[in-house]
Amino acid sequence: MAVAFIIASGGVLAYAARKLRGTVTPRQTQLFGMVTASIFAAQMLNWPLPGGVSAHFVGGALAAIVLGPYLGALSVALVVAVQALVFADGGVLALGANVWNMAIVQVFGGYAVYRVASAYHESGAIVLAGWASITLAALAAGIQLGLSPAFGSELISVVTVMAGGHAVLGVGEALLTLVGVRLVDRLDAVDSETVEGGVAA
Repeated sequence: MAVAFIIASGGVLAYAARKLRGTVTPRQTQLFGMVTASIFAAQMLNWPLPGGVSAHFVGGALAAIVLGPYLGALSVALVVAVQALVFADGGVLALGANVWNMAIVQVFGGYAVYRVASAYHESGAIVLAGWASITLAALAAGIQLGLSPAFGSELISVVTVMAGGHAVLGVGEALLTLVGVRLVDRLDAVDSETVEGGVAA
């Protein structure tokens, strides 16, 4: 399973990098650094859940909405990789699965929810995307853990704990996603005013 998810995650990230080739603007590069650093800091805070697992802010929907799904996936993947390789958080063998859950399932899943819901209500779409993205990622992780030898035949129990726990804690992810997106919007507005003021001067 570890090898399969390393290959699958690597393939999706390679495709994302190819789609972005020659299209990333200097502003997107700045946002990439800011969003990636913010997500890295936020992910270091963990809340324990029953059954030996934990929850934390992931930021996949935030990255997808601010950066787009391809650059967002690379942002979260970079965070997960640094945590695993430098801080031993998440483990190297689980890196492929963690990237799949947080940088692919959460980013692309959250972005899909946002795109559909934003036609009706922008802020509601951001909140819904934040909540749905982490719940989908937890569901994927629960299936992977439930099928692993470490948990034997406890698939239903593990999926219930992971998806159920994150569905509740996902409210926090949803609200933080909204705050993060609005903060970036505010910074963009300030930058635009500064540029216009400089041009006018």
